[in-house]
Amino acid sequence: MQETKPADLPERLAKSSLGVQAVDPPQWCEDANGIILGTRTQICLVTGLTYTTTRTVNGTTTVTGEADMVVINYSYSDTGLPTFAHQLELSMYSGWGDAQKASVDGQATLSGSCTLESSSFPAQPLLPLNSWRSGEAFFDTTATAAGAIGNCATYWYLTFTNAGYPAAVTSYDLNEFRCDNATVGRATVGCVVPWYASELVYSSASYPSLASHVQRAQASGLPGATFANPLTRTENDTIINTNRRLACGDAPSITGLSCDEYPIARSREGLSSGGTRRTFDGCQMPNVSSGTGPTGVSVCMITETENNAQGGLNTQFFRAERVLDGDPFRVNAS
Repeated sequence: MQETKPADLPERLAKSSLGVQAVDPPQWCEDANGIILGTRTQICLVTGLTYTTTRTVNGTTTVTGEADMVVINYSYSDTGLPTFAHQLELSMYSGWGDAQKASVDGQATLSGSCTLESSSFPAQPLLPLNSWRSGEAFFDTTATAAGAIGNCATYWYLTFTNAGYPAAVTSYDLNEFRCDNATVGRATVGCVVPWYASELVYSSASYPSLASHVQRAQASGLPGATFANPLTRTENDTIINTNRRLACGDAPSITGLSCDEYPIARSREGLSSGGTRRTFDGCQMPNVSSGTGPTGVSVCMITETENNAQGGLNTQFFRAERVLDGDPFRVNAS
């Protein structure tokens, strides 16, 4: 899934304050029915909720009403800001009896390296049907010192109140955001969803020989193309240098060409983790044979200017998406 955050989210975060109305969740939240979906800066989960009222008389309990609701649990951050938000929206789409007479309010809380800046979910009646009731909370990371990395999990506690009935409480949480001041080349603190594998793109129009090699390498079974089988960032210089040496240390000297390896050297899936080399027709690697499978690396002599540009593309991507050591990422050559 591509990142499709509303254009005003950075401004919303920068100017967050108590009582600000919740933003509309993105369209793809509709697909998050019972499963958590996300981007590098957003998480969404849509679930159902039923609130039931009962009365017990002489040992016999009778249901006096039910309210069926849909709940949208949505959080968002920004890669260049130290603040993130968690909002909750619910709507009763059917109900009967006393349950539909209830009101709901919410309280936000947290655990981890963060503080609660502000929150608002005042008491609101469930009726009328198909009307949305919402609350939003803003959190600030405490991982602001140089080199700091911190996780924060956020929660909403909803309380249903109804005259003549005890209060009913339920809670909602979302996966942790990670904020850092450790991304090389970023002068500001920012927050991301660390489990989301962002996409590093090599354009076949701009870098045809690089993209062709990556496409063939992935087609041969090597990882990195999908969420289910991503690459993993490494910032360990020993691993990076070992990957490069084992992959391209004996590459031939050909004017205008240089050796490219896939998976990229700045991933944990390089030859430092084991496996053998493979290549393809036209790659001009005379000491390497063809092969398939999920381990090892592919090597190919590609246009030197494209290979040199690849390093800059990788650096810009890791910086923009705050991809740190151990983070998953995908590679798209199209």
